[in-house]
Amino acid sequence: MILVFRHFFYKNYVGLSLWPFIILKHDELKEDIVLINHEKIHLKQQQELLIVFFYFLYISEWLIRTAIYFDSYKAYQNISFEREAYSNEKNLNYTNERKAFSFIKYLTK
Repeated sequence: MILVFRHFFYKNYVGLSLWPFIILKHDELKEDIVLINHEKIHLKQQQELLIVFFYFLYISEWLIRTAIYFDSYKAYQNISFEREAYSNEKNLNYTNERKAFSFIKYLTK
């Protein structure tokens, strides 16, 4: 289910997945198939980690990487979940082809 909340986002962020929703900043983003696919990848990650573990690992990894880089945006870009989603967002079949726990191989890349 896709929802639109304009005031929900910080700076340049335009989309977010909060199981089971994809939340977008603007209605026209519903047509951005790459963005929607990126968020669907996150929904798959959340599902396989029983939702709560995804959020725990996501926040933990962001905190650790923020301490390493001293830069919260660079930390965000290097979270394994984000690396997997960005690397595969243009492959519209990825969510069907994806193997479980594929984000793990992006932990050290």
